[in-house]
Amino acid sequence: MRNLLGSMVLSVMAAVTAAPAHATTVVELFQSQGCSSCPPAIRNVNAIADRPDILALTFAVTYWDHLGWKDTFAKPEFTSRQYDYSHGLHHDGVYTPQVVINGRTDVVGADRSDLLSAIGHGAPTQGPEISASGNSISVASAQPVGGADVWLVRYDPRTLNVEIGAGENSGVNIAHRDVVRDIVRLGGWAGTAQTYAVPSGGDPAWRAAILVQGKNGGPILSAKKL
Repeated sequence: MRNLLGSMVLSVMAAVTAAPAHATTVVELFQSQGCSSCPPAIRNVNAIADRPDILALTFAVTYWDHLGWKDTFAKPEFTSRQYDYSHGLHHDGVYTPQVVINGRTDVVGADRSDLLSAIGHGAPTQGPEISASGNSISVASAQPVGGADVWLVRYDPRTLNVEIGAGENSGVNIAHRDVVRDIVRLGGWAGTAQTYAVPSGGDPAWRAAILVQGKNGGPILSAKKL
């Protein structure tokens, strides 16, 4: 009887704590090729990029371009996204390298053990389910959270080696992975089921993901690799 009771307790605990099948941990690295402290964080995020439970995204920011090297992947909208996180996470400003986990917490990322610990302690996304069909995606109904945005992220999964020719990392070859090339807001989501058209475009080698995220740098509620 005691063993049966113990088995029942373990089964209930597993049902309560197990993440849903669509749960994903979104790991966003904000970095610049002109930042001398960024290469270790880049290597650490690269090392976990193939984990099936991880969506790793590398955003190149623009504000270190004045140091002598213009980042080859940076876009102003990526810098704006990091500033949104600065507001959402109640920081005084932005910094590199910064790794944001599910839009809820952040870590420098240069120390691998710190990065893995932060990922391990971060709750995976458990929001509305996302499904894809043809050139559209659907977000299921769920408890409203005060409004959210639905984002399409296009990223390059290949290893892109860049030889830095000037600035703080002059002479360093940086191997980038999962470099974000485009991010597009598909529309808002307020808790009811909704379908969104996915615009065509981009390199055929790129991959795409959908994020359902609280407004203005809020927490990521759901994520799906397409």
